[in-house]
Amino acid sequence: MNCNLKMYQFENLKMSIQDNLLKIKSSLPSHVTLVAVSKTKPVADLMETYHAGQRIFGENKIQEMTEKWEAMPKDIQWHMIGHVQTNKVKYMAEYVTLIHGVDSLKLLEEINKQAKKHNRIIDCLLQMYIAEEETKFGLDEKELEEILNSEEFKSLKNIKVIGLMGMATFTDNQAQIKKEFQILKSIFDKHPQLTTLSMGMSGDYQLAIECGSTMVRIGSSIFGGR
Repeated sequence: MNCNLKMYQFENLKMSIQDNLLKIKSSLPSHVTLVAVSKTKPVADLMETYHAGQRIFGENKIQEMTEKWEAMPKDIQWHMIGHVQTNKVKYMAEYVTLIHGVDSLKLLEEINKQAKKHNRIIDCLLQMYIAEEETKFGLDEKELEEILNSEEFKSLKNIKVIGLMGMATFTDNQAQIKKEFQILKSIFDKHPQLTTLSMGMSGDYQLAIECGSTMVRIGSSIFGGR
């Protein structure tokens, strides 16, 4: 009886992960990319979403992402969504598809160096600081312009900055979140060469899309709480 109960619970979990994913995907406009945030989740959970068609996963720890990359099918795109230390870049340079949280020229230079070793061009998003929280990383608009206009940046041939990323303040104040998303969208719009605007997570992705997001990072609404 106990064994049957466990099997029932497993089947329900499997269905709910797949159902959650398909429900979210059906609600997204065609121009919005879904990154399934799979940090701390076991490979079995990721494979449930893989079999339901998901191919883009976001992790915030390089070691965990590398272990999953080694264990899972190779048609998956791996996004590094956490804060990146320069000395850890080499561990993901062989396979990472997109690095979301790039917040310095020094980090871009290290990504370029490691990408060159693998004869790759790694896509990056520059992280903008838009929240009213001291704990968030990111660039202000002046720092962004300094990087994009610098000769050092222009000399980097093994990275490609394809867009911007930002996280709104963790608050229930929808007006504040909307204002922060709109600030990021206005900065993004000044750079027509950029194509990806990554903003919005489980709690605010619909508002982010209304404000112009083209990529959302959703974890708990797919996999459940951590």
